[in-house]
Amino acid sequence: MRLDKFLKVSRLIKRRTVANEACDAGRVLINDKPAKASAQVKAGDILEIQFGSKAVKAEILDVQETVRKEAAQELYRYL
Repeated sequence: MRLDKFLKVSRLIKRRTVANEACDAGRVLINDKPAKASAQVKAGDILEIQFGSKAVKAEILDVQETVRKEAAQELYRYL
């Protein structure tokens, strides 16, 4: 699955266009490497997202095309 779509589906970032902009600005890392929005993610990858002065680090546990709002937290876990 594309990184920008995963960020939206998992609700780490609310909108796909915002996820695209974050990737273009170099604020999203996959396994400590800068990632483009089109990068493929899989279970076991480590994401790091810079939100201003704060950073969020999470491990991808599952990849699904669609998920209910209540189940979105099950796609990743914070590190």
